[in-house]
Amino acid sequence: MPGDDKKRAAHRALVDHVLNAESTTSAQQRARAFNNDALPPPLHTLISKVVARPAQVTDADVAAAQESGYTEDELFELVICAALGQSDRLYETGLAALTQATIDGRPDSAT
Repeated sequence: MPGDDKKRAAHRALVDHVLNAESTTSAQQRARAFNNDALPPPLHTLISKVVARPAQVTDADVAAAQESGYTEDELFELVICAALGQSDRLYETGLAALTQATIDGRPDSAT
């Protein structure tokens, strides 16, 4: 479809910027939050909820992460990375499903 390459490029640019631009948190911390991988316990609880059950994030989850040494700014960045990471996974899964539906000869199911 026309414009798909531009949309995909814009998406990749957004992900790249969030993960690699100058920031309060390190690129490694942001990548871990983006991938929901290898995070220390209080942060893991918060990020896992952001990824899988965002409606269940509580003030206590944020407070526990802050008590373990993370600032509000750091938590904001890491939560954004986690949400973007989950969004990226869903986006890529959706694109793969659309591609497969088209390959299978079912273009009507891809719209």
